[in-house]
Amino acid sequence: MPTNLDPVIAARLKRDNDGLFPAVAQQWDTGEVLMVGWMDDEALHRTLTTGRCTYWSRSRQEYWVKGDTSGHQQWVKSVALDCDGDTVLVRVDQVGAACHTGERTCFDRDVLDAVVGIPAP
Repeated sequence: MPTNLDPVIAARLKRDNDGLFPAVAQQWDTGEVLMVGWMDDEALHRTLTTGRCTYWSRSRQEYWVKGDTSGHQQWVKSVALDCDGDTVLVRVDQVGAACHTGERTCFDRDVLDAVVGIPAP
């Protein structure tokens, strides 16, 4: 699919077989991890140029701007690629819930029991 994403950025991206990469949304001022969505080059371009998070819906096979339907918007504060270029971190100002269940974050319901690691002295 054609895109207007800067070719320098596009060259750094590593995508899956469907041309997608994960995008982690994080509350910009608290560091709270809100959700993980999927982007392709065009979704990233739209996110970078509109100030609103745009994702690719794998189930609906279409772009969606977070909050256009629910009102729970994500306003972009910064965007960064990880060192491998296979994940994007979008720091946002989240208005309302980030999770489709109506919760603030997608990561607060199923906290798993885990041994807490302690670094060696």
